[in-house]
Amino acid sequence: MNLSKLICALTCCSLLMFTGCKNEKQTTYDVLIKNGNVINLDDGSISTVSILINNNRITKIISSEEFGSIEANTIIDAIDKFIVPGFWDNHTHFRGGDSLIEANKKFLNLFMANGITTVRDAGGDLTSSVLEWRKAIENNELVGPTIFTSGPKIDGPGGTWAGSLEVDNDLEVIKALDSLQSIPSDFVKIYDSRISGEHYLKVIEEAEKRNLITSGHMPFTVELDATIDAGIDAVEHLYYIMKGCSSNEIEITQQLVDKKIGFWDAMPLLQSSYTDSTALATFQKLKANNVFVVPTLHIGGVLSYLDEVDHTEDTYLKYMSDGIQKTYKGRIDRVKYATEKQVTDRKALDQFFGKLALKLNENGVSLLAGSDSGAYNSYTYPGISLHKELEAMVATGIPPLDALKTSAYNGAKLLKQDADYGSVTEGKIADLVLLNSNPLENIKNTQDIYMVLSNGNHHTKQNLDSLLTAAIAN
Repeated sequence: MNLSKLICALTCCSLLMFTGCKNEKQTTYDVLIKNGNVINLDDGSISTVSILINNNRITKIISSEEFGSIEANTIIDAIDKFIVPGFWDNHTHFRGGDSLIEANKKFLNLFMANGITTVRDAGGDLTSSVLEWRKAIENNELVGPTIFTSGPKIDGPGGTWAGSLEVDNDLEVIKALDSLQSIPSDFVKIYDSRISGEHYLKVIEEAEKRNLITSGHMPFTVELDATIDAGIDAVEHLYYIMKGCSSNEIEITQQLVDKKIGFWDAMPLLQSSYTDSTALATFQKLKANNVFVVPTLHIGGVLSYLDEVDHTEDTYLKYMSDGIQKTYKGRIDRVKYATEKQVTDRKALDQFFGKLALKLNENGVSLLAGSDSGAYNSYTYPGISLHKELEAMVATGIPPLDALKTSAYNGAKLLKQDADYGSVTEGKIADLVLLNSNPLENIKNTQDIYMVLSNGNHHTKQNLDSLLTAAIAN
């Protein structure tokens, strides 16, 4: 090639390279979170990184050294902030009938104001409203958390809770599950007020065949091993775990079957017959079968000490409508008319459950943070009670990191949503909470919220305070 041709070729290449660079469009991200401290919930390590978000997904996580020139529509300075997945409340209730629909709807504000970007609605009688809210939230027509719902609970004839699907034979079990799948519900919640042991196990077994997630209470006429063997995915509350830790479970169960004793009569018998060897075998079986346990420690403490604590000045009481507060009367009266022994036994049980939750955690059983907040559960307020549950866990001796795992990290695993939620990871939905203080140093720092990202929106402290104001009961 002669010199003139070489010069021409080089010129053409240069023009092509220049044109290509000029036409190459730089990505503009929806959100850039700069220099935040991301807490890795796998091991508790903290990395100072920047997070790039597009279409409500974490697109990239880069170190400060890689930062360079990045364009974003919204830039959030997260220096000295601590970033965790949006919190999950893994046991809430929307319920109380038509007259309380608007009061329940205001709970959505309380959840979001507390950084709770997802809730697991564990059964109620407002399913149609819950589904409407969920759709409106997804479409950004309403501010609120992502809602995973069981729809109505499954119970026996004459079940305690309004709206429950009542089953008394195998055909009714099948029809109830068909009904839940038609909603479609996200999991099956079983309640124990009237359901027989036989049909309780049948619900779990039939749900397993359909690859449905199950959680619930357990009739005391059933042994815990049988529940685990049937395929339960999560056990709500610690009464049923305690039963499986009793060396006399078989004998006590038979007394319940024979109706010689009732639920509350069984409590001191089970508690006093707890043995470490039986408990260890139970813990190992729960872990081996990947059964999650929801301790609900905070509500247990609140209800156990209703005789001692005056809740009339509670900060969150002003967010509860008169209708919601009226539903508290049942539990308040139960304490008011309880014998001294019953009150003492309840407090002893509350202390015992704290120790049991710690042992479960120490033995590798996956725990879920759930508040059990909603109508009828006196002074257990939506939103703040999830943080109180984390505090209650840590008060037992559970490390703050493990307590944090019980929220979004484990919640997403139970519902098989961990491909999208549960950690600050590339590819996952950008539900995030930015905290002013490190929750690994003090679990109360989960309440020190700087900003919440949810459903493509970012809520500043001012926005969150506005949500609280809007939730004040009229």
